[in-house]
Amino acid sequence: MPLSSAIEAATGGRDALQVLTLGLADEIFAIATERVHEVLDVMPITRIPNSRPFIKGLINVRGKVITVTDLRTKFGMPPITCTPDTRIVVLEVRLGDQPTMVGALADRVYEVTEVAAAALEEVPRIGMRWRADFIQAIGKRGSDFIIIANIDQVFASEESALA
Repeated sequence: MPLSSAIEAATGGRDALQVLTLGLADEIFAIATERVHEVLDVMPITRIPNSRPFIKGLINVRGKVITVTDLRTKFGMPPITCTPDTRIVVLEVRLGDQPTMVGALADRVYEVTEVAAAALEEVPRIGMRWRADFIQAIGKRGSDFIIIANIDQVFASEESALA
């Protein structure tokens, strides 16, 4: 069975996709590890007056200013409440032609793992509660589903807010 173009793009033609799995509410999401720069404990975040609801503020990571966002808000979930498990995942997203570093709050980070290309499915056309363009594929691992985020699309609609 040939792979769809979305799954082909997700795996880059490889037999498996290496991902960082993280929790948002009760869901398991994944982001390709090639986009993940590091995972940080929550640190003081400087609020930005009049920013969009998904923007939590700014942090300093080794002298570089990084905008911190709430992934739960981007996916239409209630805003995050930080706990001892909350992490900031520093990601590289493409905004237009520019790579941009952004911090994304996650309820918890699980692991780096591989999802076999054969275990990836296209995003169902009905029944999804998130914007279809935010999801690159659905991975199956045992009886669990892993939502493979299209991280560029998650932030693309808000380019000007992050620039």
